Amino acid sequence: MFNLNKKEAAIFKKLSTPIKIQNFLDTLPRNNEKRGDTCFSPRRVLREKKAHCIEGALLAAAALWYHGVEPLVMDLQASNEDFDHVICLYKYHGRWGAISKTNHLGLRWRDPVYQTPRELAMSYFHEYLHDTNHKKTMRRYSVPINLKRFGEQWITSEENLFDLAGEIDSGRHYPVAPAKNLRLVRLPDKMERRANKVLEWHRRDPRT
Repeated sequence: MFNLNKKEAAIFKKLSTPIKIQNFLDTLPRNNEKRGDTCFSPRRVLREKKAHCIEGALLAAAALWYHGVEPLVMDLQASNEDFDHVICLYKYHGRWGAISKTNHLGLRWRDPVYQTPRELAMSYFHEYLHDTNHKKTMRRYSVPINLKRFGEQWITSEENLFDLAGEIDSGRHYPVAPAKNLRLVRLPDKMERRANKVLEWHRRDPRT
């Protein structure tokens, strides 16, 4: 399936639930792109043994698809001063959850308790903080994007998936709130700023 080799297929076979997928992603160091920008395919992630957010989301979606679940992702767009974040969506008993590869405390896994994709997306707003100025920077979220529309070749591609990432970024997005409401957003307090400095994987770690 998906032209996976035996080693890749054995890993995918074990990743049979969202929790198992998330647990696996948590073992991977963050890809700090020390040699330049990347957008690894799931095959490349398994080989390089590291991933950043969209790379983790693509691997998660491919693993769900392998087990017969729709491969859905969502793009969370930030203001120009910050980075976007991509998550993999799943749904149990009518409620949405998310698998997420992140280096930060607030942008992680979500349990399947959210009634709509918007409700799930908005759970990230409060902790979507800039690394240094700690401002709340989430501005838009996308509709759920089914990766089946891109075929299967991306799963084992040896090339960076920049075109696929561009398609995700250019899809339909909704604002989190009117601009007049965003002007009323409170800055994080001292404890929140301290928590925002906690990183799981540091750049100096040779595995990243």
